[in-house]
Amino acid sequence: MHAFFGNLSLVTPTSTSEAAGTTSYVLAGWLFLRLLGLIYFAAFVSLATQIKGLVGSQGVLPVAEFLASRRGWGVHRFYRVPTLCWWNGSDGFLGLLSWGGALLSLLLVVGIAPMLMLTLLWVVYLSLFNVGRIFLAYQWDILLLETGFLAIFLAPAKILPDFPPAAAPPTLIRWLLWWLLFRLMFSSGFVKFRSGDEAWRRLTALRHHHQTQPLPTPPAWYAHQLPLRLHKLTAALLFLIELFVPFLIVAPPPLRHIAAVLFIVLMLLIHLTGNYCFFNLLGIALSVMLLDDKLLEPVFRFTIRGVQVPMTAPPGYQDWIAVPIALLILVLSVPTICRLIRIDLNWPGPLHALFELLEPFRLVNGYGLFSVMTTERPEIIVEGSHDGMTWQSYEFKWKPCDVQRAPQFVAPHQPRLDWQMWFAALGYYPDHPWFRRFLLRLLEGSPSVLSLLRHNPFADAPPRFVRGVLYDYQFTNRAQRRAMGAWWRRERRGVYSPILELKDFEKQ
Repeated sequence: MHAFFGNLSLVTPTSTSEAAGTTSYVLAGWLFLRLLGLIYFAAFVSLATQIKGLVGSQGVLPVAEFLASRRGWGVHRFYRVPTLCWWNGSDGFLGLLSWGGALLSLLLVVGIAPMLMLTLLWVVYLSLFNVGRIFLAYQWDILLLETGFLAIFLAPAKILPDFPPAAAPPTLIRWLLWWLLFRLMFSSGFVKFRSGDEAWRRLTALRHHHQTQPLPTPPAWYAHQLPLRLHKLTAALLFLIELFVPFLIVAPPPLRHIAAVLFIVLMLLIHLTGNYCFFNLLGIALSVMLLDDKLLEPVFRFTIRGVQVPMTAPPGYQDWIAVPIALLILVLSVPTICRLIRIDLNWPGPLHALFELLEPFRLVNGYGLFSVMTTERPEIIVEGSHDGMTWQSYEFKWKPCDVQRAPQFVAPHQPRLDWQMWFAALGYYPDHPWFRRFLLRLLEGSPSVLSLLRHNPFADAPPRFVRGVLYDYQFTNRAQRRAMGAWWRRERRGVYSPILELKDFEKQ
């Protein structure tokens, strides 16, 4: 390690404002890009393992059908649905984009042509995002796109990897990443406060959250057993971190460091009790950008002895590029903030056209999870039958089905079908047309879709009939788990969807 990395000693440049005492963020920028590369890698590998079942030719929502329905838009389709799949929407190309994105991510981690790699990664993920539709309609997907776009202009324009980094990241881009982190954290707290939800106002929301969230982890069961006063205390601390700590982002060290630590601790606790894909990793990566070289240098010296960082100013062209990017992001942030605080403005025609033109590229987005806390946990159990009398259940890989099966850790992988089942259970069958397409694929015995499931009870031949049955799930308490060995208890509510067979789809 010593022979490869050299000596660690920050050399302050005389050509930048760092010489005047401004805090530098060379090591934070280097670490942030590596973390982002790992996040991209997790996102692409997760998609590669399920993309065919979700949007492949025999998937739930095929890409080809989606794009064919929009070819009538003419040339406008290319910016209204920006995706490389206009060129090729085959299963093979979807796999190429997913696995290719994973390879590009590793090249970014190594440090090969980071600016080019980040540009390609953003284009590829945007392409998959726009054809994935509801299966990629999550806040961490748009957060990755927004973060990845800004990172393009943070990265050094070099081809070969180098460590230690030689140049400081552009100041304006660093501030834009801070602005993104501020919006992410503050919006998450503000939407809870703004909603007027009684569970949040009374600080009882976390009494329900651990068992009603989409994919709990094993520690979530134990957290659910905690007394109410601890749930209230935790909710109060959550509001403190999300509503007030974000303002420390613009405070001088060590207050800025404290904000970073609190954000990272929050993300780790969320990761411990819930599976939220790579959301927590993105929150941690953005928080790392708050840590200056004075704080990180001892850490790097401890892990990589003797590394020398001859820091210089970023190339002049990067500062010039950062100016229009900053203006664009700030302009696009205005309607996002207005929506957050519920101000409805009539934008001038050219500005409104700009917002509409850039909306599909997800450059600036609104954030805020669980603004209204779900207090019950309905679950859809999908069943099939050969005769309409005897029904057998399909079992999903990760969502609750068998009450004896413990919750599992799955993040940073996101089983996107399991997640959509959680949303479908909170609504009504007619409002989720994708679920009907999912049932059709089961009747057809689609291998791509069946690969998304844990157990197919109809391995020999597809069932003649399928249906969805709704159950209410709750965590067991300590006594019930000792007695039954079960993590969940459930009660049947009724039928979620009508009984369907292939001829029902032929009528359409």
